[in-house]
Amino acid sequence: MKGSLDNEARANLRAAKLYCTRCRVAILKLLGRSGGPLSQVQIARKLGGGQYDKVTIYRTLESLVNAGLVHKAFVQERAWHFELSDNCTERQCHPHFTCTGCGETHCFTGISIPMAEHAPKGFRIQRQQVRLEGLCPSCA
Repeated sequence: MKGSLDNEARANLRAAKLYCTRCRVAILKLLGRSGGPLSQVQIARKLGGGQYDKVTIYRTLESLVNAGLVHKAFVQERAWHFELSDNCTERQCHPHFTCTGCGETHCFTGISIPMAEHAPKGFRIQRQQVRLEGLCPSCA
């Protein structure tokens, strides 16, 4: 499994015409197995504290976002949460569910929510993101 995630991350970086740096590969692999969006702090912690500094992780995330491999899923507690963009379209992100009990966020990739239409006059919807809150099965 490790090798296939490595190969997939490298192939995605090559397709996006980005260098295959250790940090880029590590972040793509981490997001690929995370099961949900992660903040920059969570990414740094899971990569093994001190392996990459905050600036390197920030710049790497920005390059992956700009290349369309990763996207900013939502803001929680004033921090962006990042995930692979393979389950989303340019205009709509899959819904996310955050448990108010344990704080875990889950991706609901199997749920389809219609795109909002008919915005009030003067407003133009460019991207739709939906975040649901409640209790997960463990907390309910």
